[in-house]
Amino acid sequence: MPVAEDQVLEALRPVTDPELHRSIVDLDMVRRVEVDGGRVAVTVALTVAGCPLRNEIDSRVRSALRTLDGVTDVDVEFTVMTDEERAALRERLHGDPAATAGSRPAHGHAQGRAIPFAEPGNTTRVLLVASGKGGVGKSSITTNLAVALARRGKDVAVVDADVWGFSIPRMLGVDRPPVVIDQMLVPPEAHGVRCISMGFFAADDQPVIWRGPMLHKALEQFLTDVYWDDPDFLVIDLPPGTGDISLSMSQFLPRSEVYVVTTPQPAAQRVAQRAAFMARKVNLEVKGVIENMSWFTGDDGKRYELFGAGGGADLARRLGVPLIGQVPLVPALREGADTGAPIVVTEPEGEAAQAFARIAEAIDVELAPTRIYHSELRIG
Repeated sequence: MPVAEDQVLEALRPVTDPELHRSIVDLDMVRRVEVDGGRVAVTVALTVAGCPLRNEIDSRVRSALRTLDGVTDVDVEFTVMTDEERAALRERLHGDPAATAGSRPAHGHAQGRAIPFAEPGNTTRVLLVASGKGGVGKSSITTNLAVALARRGKDVAVVDADVWGFSIPRMLGVDRPPVVIDQMLVPPEAHGVRCISMGFFAADDQPVIWRGPMLHKALEQFLTDVYWDDPDFLVIDLPPGTGDISLSMSQFLPRSEVYVVTTPQPAAQRVAQRAAFMARKVNLEVKGVIENMSWFTGDDGKRYELFGAGGGADLARRLGVPLIGQVPLVPALREGADTGAPIVVTEPEGEAAQAFARIAEAIDVELAPTRIYHSELRIG
């Protein structure tokens, strides 16, 4: 017997939009279903014209329908949502800024949308990756940590808050910009990690010459105008030092966890502690220290401590927090950053990748918060 239309819809229900991570049936993207004997024809409405993941959606739809008994041929056609349909989809997924502004004080976007990660009851853990100075490999740490968390089965997103030295998209291997759905930005994804960065809005050779208020506003929009969809972890790559951006993040995300990156040399450790002290002054919790470039293992199997030793452990003792990982100096780590191939993906059994796996496990399990926030409990 030929399949029925409701069977086709049920077969398509598990098919998700690759960017929105929601069922194409629940998102009302399936517009037409026709069954003619063993032939099934469907029309899918894409969110935007020129959708970069059209082929992926096509493949997922065909694979799902071919599992139905009696289906011998599948025909998939595409159309595009209207402006009104996109507006309705954005409101359904991201809320109505006007309604949000009317229900509580505006804290975030100029239109009034609240920053979701600061809301009571939000379960996303926000990890601020900080350093006292540049050149310690902080962005490489952020990238590989994010991917290592994703490989543990976590839903992970990254904000590249280093607006002057943006590098996360290149390091992740992201090859396309965000998709815009009625002014809602849908971040691109690579290796299971979604990201947003100033790199999507400025050319590589274009300097970002902004004062504090403009930086504050840009970061605010990264947190409010992007469809993040409640990830398990939001990892934020801060710029080096203790400037405006770090202050803004402490205001936007008061429950963030701070992880300080340093190298083994004492000079770097002393500079890194300033970032930790700044975090504590604005009531952010410093949870751990990550030491990068800890050693180089030669062909003879011997470890060479090219940048000295003990800086990470000493900083951790000064701060009263654990040294949660030491990442060795590995050429493939630098090469992967340049080519968009994180080492935790390309060499998962290697020395550096295993270090990131241990760091991700420590953050995910050992340093998991014990405080529980209940949105229904309010004072006043």
